Amino acid sequence: MRVGIAADHGGFELKQKIAEALRAAKYEVADFGAFQLIPGDDYPDLVIPLAKAVDRKEVERGVAICGSGVGACVAANKIPGVRAALICDVFSAHQGVEDDDMNLICLGGRVTGYALAWDLIQTFLQARFIGEERHRRRLGKIAALENIAESG
Repeated sequence: MRVGIAADHGGFELKQKIAEALRAAKYEVADFGAFQLIPGDDYPDLVIPLAKAVDRKEVERGVAICGSGVGACVAANKIPGVRAALICDVFSAHQGVEDDDMNLICLGGRVTGYALAWDLIQTFLQARFIGEERHRRRLGKIAALENIAESG
């Protein structure tokens, strides 16, 4: 599986550790930066290219990390086709994929420790969309909203 990852200064240290763990677990990692710690960088500059890659299916799943995870989540969800969520527990990490076809996980580098982050990411990556009719119906409603927003 090809996994994209991005983080600003608030998530830089966690991103480095997670990217290394993903590679050790034999995932192909597409790193969207930051590539060095820059205290004044802006999460949209890093998360939006990742989210676009998720939408274009250049990566199967994405991991976005900022200080709290909130800004990364807000930015990622502005890209049509991206279903991102700020995840803090294992249940949501798999349920978000199984029911909502979540394709990008957001984490807070200043609030989520490495061990929990790694558990959440592994759970997210191993989960699969169930695809029941009710789930597809709900996702269709979300896609319709994206189409309205795009057409202006």
